[in-house]
Amino acid sequence: MKRFLAFVKKEFLHIFRDIRTLIIIFGIPVAQILIFGFVVRTDIKNAGVAIMDLSQDDVSRKLTDKIISSGFFLNTGYLSNYTEIETEFRKGNTRAVLIFGKDFGRNLTREGKAVMSIIADGSDPNAATLITNYTMAIVRDFNIDIAGPALSGSGVIVPEVKMFYNPNLQSHFTFVPGVITLILILICALMTSVTISREKEFGTMEVLLVSPLRPVQIILGKVTPYFLLSFINVILILLLSWIVFDLPVKGSLVLLLAETMLYILMSLSLGILISTISDTMQQAIFISFLGLMLPTIILSGFIFPIENMHQVYNLVSMIVPPRYFIVIIKNIMIKGTGLMFVWKETLILLLMTIFFISVSIRKFRLRLE
Repeated sequence: MKRFLAFVKKEFLHIFRDIRTLIIIFGIPVAQILIFGFVVRTDIKNAGVAIMDLSQDDVSRKLTDKIISSGFFLNTGYLSNYTEIETEFRKGNTRAVLIFGKDFGRNLTREGKAVMSIIADGSDPNAATLITNYTMAIVRDFNIDIAGPALSGSGVIVPEVKMFYNPNLQSHFTFVPGVITLILILICALMTSVTISREKEFGTMEVLLVSPLRPVQIILGKVTPYFLLSFINVILILLLSWIVFDLPVKGSLVLLLAETMLYILMSLSLGILISTISDTMQQAIFISFLGLMLPTIILSGFIFPIENMHQVYNLVSMIVPPRYFIVIIKNIMIKGTGLMFVWKETLILLLMTIFFISVSIRKFRLRLE
């Protein structure tokens, strides 16, 4: 028994001396609790809503104030006519538009019933459902508040819900763009980092480093096959989404493919950067999966709206490249927007690509020297 206890004590000492083991045992669970606790939320917070108040009466103003002051919504502006709705949605900051008709207050007073419209952005079905449910709950509370002496107990506001871009709230409007984003960054970054790390691990990288090839040529030679194969993969996914899920590309197909090529190039350059800091294939795989898969799923807006997250994680998500590509692909595929609506996200991806490539080339040059 003493030998067994001594052996257990020795194992404890080995564990406590190994910082990496302690991080895995204690650090990862703590990080997951914090991340999932502040990011994975089934409620909404600061969801952007625009107001179209054609009535401009006391009742419509009070209801608008009640909705905005609830803490769930953020006023993104006021609209004056119906033609501005689609433009507002394309900007990307507005999740829903609340519409009060011209005779809203008058109908409520005279007829005891008034209709308001809730038009939600159906490109994200989960968020659209939450927003409409929260809004209707606030309207129900408001009905209870106003059903008093002023309106003889007969005033009722009836909300009508409509979904923009996705009237039937089909889930593949969310998952097809998200899956494309996830697959591309995982395949491109993972395969590239593993390929280069394998040559470093087996010693064949030294042959390349002493060859007449320049670092730029070595990098281009590594990424070109994966670039072409990933581009073919994107075309297959778009065809499947059109044939199987009846999800066509509403915007410019040329623009979508160009943006996709930029994202593939960014993912490949990120994979090369990962390979430069990894000595073995196992390290490259671990960094690629842990550093790319979880942030893409959790922090990119793929499943959980970014505005619902804690401010710290909202800031952290700004360095996650998939966050910007999801905005681009949803705008082009589902909303049919052009480059003028996604130029900021495109510029950010371009700058990230240049940064990753520059750092990778510099590290290769240092190895050559």
